[in-house]
Amino acid sequence: QVQLVESGGGLVQAGGSLRLSCAASGSIRSITAMAWYRQATGKQRELVARITEHSTTYPDSMKGRFTISRDNAENTAYLQMNSLTPEDTAVYICNADIWSGNLLSGYWGQGTQVTVST
Repeated sequence: QVQLVESGGGLVQAGGSLRLSCAASGSIRSITAMAWYRQATGKQRELVARITEHSTTYPDSMKGRFTISRDNAENTAYLQMNSLTPEDTAVYICNADIWSGNLLSGYWGQGTQVTVST
């Protein structure tokens, strides 16, 4: 079994910063990619950032204020979020493509709430 556990969410004032963590555990042979998505109330889930061994990807709307990084030894991804606005309020959800044995599967975490106040 593989689990993704997010942490680091919370309440922050507009203009502030937060750093989210996503730790993968379980029967992991290797991780090909990790990503952060977010879903605000009443809206569709959207990609925030994605990282592989060789590259990082950000949708145009996310460039500049969000930085994804990864600690391969710890099977952990991070999302540094700066200059937060109330529009960033959402549940932030970790996703990873993980080889477990001979099977590559996508996994999702439960999410961590980020609330940005005015």
